Amino acid sequence: MLWLALLILGLALLLLWMAKRQRQEAGLPGGRIIYSDTSQWGSLEKPLFAAELGLTGKPDYLLKKGDQYIPVEVKSGTTPAAPYDAHIFQLGAYCLLTWETYGVRPDYGILHYHGRTFAIDFTSELENKVRQRITDIQMGSRRKELPRSHEAPQRCARCGFRSICDQSIR
Repeated sequence: MLWLALLILGLALLLLWMAKRQRQEAGLPGGRIIYSDTSQWGSLEKPLFAAELGLTGKPDYLLKKGDQYIPVEVKSGTTPAAPYDAHIFQLGAYCLLTWETYGVRPDYGILHYHGRTFAIDFTSELENKVRQRITDIQMGSRRKELPRSHEAPQRCARCGFRSICDQSIR
């Protein structure tokens, strides 16, 4: 009977260790995971939505820590020395969506790259920049002609519209 109790205790400790390791690999701090857009944690959640902004999105994780909600975005690929601006804006948009959905303004969000995690403060400045980007995108989508950005030739090469695009890099 003692060996069975030790076996169960050992199995419980192994499972706790595995859960902690998986959480660390995802860059998640303490807190309860209340939302996940990865199939590793079960069925996928519906997107967060902010009608006023015309914005919808799915952070990789949403943590609840005390009264705070913390969006977490996990990035693959090479780890930069500092987070990319596009990733910061994406995380800022998730902060706006979280605020709209749960009624609590996040103090920060988390960007996790392989081996490195950044806590990004959700400041008024970042909020204003994200809101301006959303407005710019919405205004641009109403235009009939919109020039393509060709700052990344590798994106152009993989684009699904390349065969019909009159501005593609050939």
